Amino acid sequence: MELEGCAALVTGASSGIGRAVAIEMAKAGADVAINYRSQTSAAEQIAEEIRQLGRKTLLLQADVSDQSAVEEMVARTAEEFGQLDRFVSNAVYSDREKLVDAEMDGFRRTLEVSMFGAAFGVRAAAQQMIRQGDGGAIVVVSSPHAVIPVPGSIAYNMAKAALDAMARTAAIELASEGIRVNICHPGWTDTPGERKFFTEEQITQGGQELPLGRLGTPEEVARSIVYMLSDEASYMTGSTLLIDGGVSLPWWSNREGGKM
Repeated sequence: MELEGCAALVTGASSGIGRAVAIEMAKAGADVAINYRSQTSAAEQIAEEIRQLGRKTLLLQADVSDQSAVEEMVARTAEEFGQLDRFVSNAVYSDREKLVDAEMDGFRRTLEVSMFGAAFGVRAAAQQMIRQGDGGAIVVVSSPHAVIPVPGSIAYNMAKAALDAMARTAAIELASEGIRVNICHPGWTDTPGERKFFTEEQITQGGQELPLGRLGTPEEVARSIVYMLSDEASYMTGSTLLIDGGVSLPWWSNREGGKM
């Protein structure tokens, strides 16, 4: 899964899956621009790791819900690295609430970052790749929430469902330009973001109930994303790669009496 000579931009790369993707891409030989919104210290640490791997890096602080800021990030990446041929849309925001109880500012923020932010990034990256004329590869980090209507997560479910439709449509529209667009569905993954919704005890116990008996790791997800970005996946576009430890299976049927 070589990415030697590639120039990449990863959004939401200061922690969790985004961080792991940036590191794994650098290990595979890519120069990697790191987008982050507020975790400056964490982003600087990742940049240093990438430099130690012998690759170039660039720190880009921006809120992905700001279209002009996203377009500027893409332009700066291409200027610094000479090109942009790999893009990973990973930045996310989520407030978990039922529809009837939702505080609408958080509801809108979830859609602005997780849906519009991704669309802005894919659009700007694709425009840059088209100008270059050499194709490229894009991965959109979505979620099983796109197809599983998890209660209490309505805005996030909506955003991810829209994200999948956007990515598949982009895959059709960009195929003639030599640009591949694929989707990743990570399951319950052990990231700092999960601590917003669950205690350590809940995470441990919940992981034990999953088919594989644990949460996934960011590195496991990242390696699969690097595969989709590499030439090893050169005939793959418009696809959804599920890396969820079996959470999309009817795992609850193994409970006593087959009841949830």
